[in-house]
Amino acid sequence: MPNIKSQKKRVLTSEKERVRNKAVKSNLRTTLKKAEAAIASDAKDKEKKAIVDDAYSAIDVAKRKGVVHKNTASRKKASIAKKANS
Repeated sequence: MPNIKSQKKRVLTSEKERVRNKAVKSNLRTTLKKAEAAIASDAKDKEKKAIVDDAYSAIDVAKRKGVVHKNTASRKKASIAKKANS
């Protein structure tokens, strides 16, 4: 444990950030897997579009919160779009 007051605070805040980042990243992975499964299973167009939109939203949230880099986010979105349109 740190002895300096500001470092004690940093330990607490960094733990909160870690938990939040983990939750956002986990949600992102889950949503991407659902989108991949929907695309692979030839789901109905409306269902597939809704799931892909959810995936886009999850990617944008992760990017906004700083969990993934903006180039990584756009690469993931492009990958989903390519699979959905093919």
